[in-house]
Amino acid sequence: MTSNATSTEPTINKLTKADLIKSSLNLGSLGMEFSWTYYKQMNLAFALMVNKLLEKIYEGNPEGYKAALVRHMAFFNITVQFAPFVGGIAMSMEERVARGEMEPDAINDVKSALMGPLSGVGDSIFLATLRVVAAGVAISLAQQGNVMAPLVYLLIYNIPAFLTRIYGVQLGYNLGVNFLEQAQKSGLMDKIMFAAGIVGAMVIGSMTKDMFWASVILPIGTGESAQTLQEILDGVMPGIVGMGFMGLYYWMLGKKISPTWIIIFTMILGVVGVYFGFLG
Repeated sequence: MTSNATSTEPTINKLTKADLIKSSLNLGSLGMEFSWTYYKQMNLAFALMVNKLLEKIYEGNPEGYKAALVRHMAFFNITVQFAPFVGGIAMSMEERVARGEMEPDAINDVKSALMGPLSGVGDSIFLATLRVVAAGVAISLAQQGNVMAPLVYLLIYNIPAFLTRIYGVQLGYNLGVNFLEQAQKSGLMDKIMFAAGIVGAMVIGSMTKDMFWASVILPIGTGESAQTLQEILDGVMPGIVGMGFMGLYYWMLGKKISPTWIIIFTMILGVVGVYFGFLG
């Protein structure tokens, strides 16, 4: 009896391959953009994606399950195909938390460290490359009158996307189980998170420039030599206006100003700026 109990103890609450695959294809995983909000972006969908896994991990521990679900309501945003990979890592860590082997705060630290770098890679692969290739092939077929063009587009884009989900969640879980503990003991995890933070900052910096859609069209000077303030600022550093607003929003969030009020402020500033002619 003792031998049987000992042999089964390490597998208590351990997630199976089927559990992981189901989570990578459930409504939360496939609906990462359905419940997207400006406040915490994909957090609701992520929590829904891992909900059943958390129920199994914390079976018989309702307070632990409740705390874990709240924990995964934190801000989350990533290229959607990579969300199951992060979910797999998070669930391997949750198992350790449930056994008292890890602090819960470490989970969201790892999730935050992975979001930026994986989004940079994922957006380049799926949005900037694969989607364009799929569209190009489908358009070429459509121009020839081939009725299979829409289906070809969906297959070219979605087969790699679904394979990334299915194998990504398993890879993330296995990495979490076999790799994170050793990485923590050796100090490698600190180095990884530091490097990931640098890449994440680079991604955020480039997104700040590319996703800011306003220009300061206030004219400076007269005649042919006149320039807009935007042109002068771009001469100093392209994207400096967007970077400045990011700094302002970061400061406002640090002062505990509600994101709702920040959004309202941005809308009012845009309307007033265009009406009075200093924003375009």
